[in-house]
Amino acid sequence: MHTCDMQIVFARVRRSPVILGALAFVVLVLRPAVSQDSLTISGSPLQFTADNRLEFPMDYREWIFLSAGRGMTYGPSANPNGPPMFDNVFVNPAAYREFLKTGRWPDRAIFVLEIRNAVTEGSINKGGQFQEDVIGIEVEAKDKRFTATNGWGFYEFDSERKPAAQLARSATCYTCHPANGAVEQTFVQFYPTLITVAAAHQTLKTAESRN
Repeated sequence: MHTCDMQIVFARVRRSPVILGALAFVVLVLRPAVSQDSLTISGSPLQFTADNRLEFPMDYREWIFLSAGRGMTYGPSANPNGPPMFDNVFVNPAAYREFLKTGRWPDRAIFVLEIRNAVTEGSINKGGQFQEDVIGIEVEAKDKRFTATNGWGFYEFDSERKPAAQLARSATCYTCHPANGAVEQTFVQFYPTLITVAAAHQTLKTAESRN
């Protein structure tokens, strides 16, 4: 079609409310669906089995890396009397992008805490420590299904990475995270790239607001 012919067609479209209405309908149908809840994300890796167990997110190491710690002892896998361990925190990319926009975690956000041995001797290393084998995986997820635990669920996975049942409400996670998390039930105070984001959105908890 020549340029002049296309100009004629576009002019006819602009003058035709029927055609414009049809085009608008096509755009609405074809564009990706957006939840009415602005803090809900689609395409989350949060997947459950028929018996409500959480599937292990196999690709978590392709997610957003939030932070690493060494020798931290607040988690259930910590051993204050044992050798220090490294922990690495990852969050799914869609949840991370939403946090950057709002300073809050959307529904279906999922975090992976990967715990690894700390090693001193190896290869050319002469000092300090580096990470070695994975010795534990813990998961925190935000989902509306967790009505009995204020919208958050916690999981632990063994080395076989089989679907895991939600930790019982008696687990210390359910009291520690609300009481100490800087944003909602997450330890944003340990995520240096996000604490300024939360501060800018004024979503950081004060000591009085933590429950």
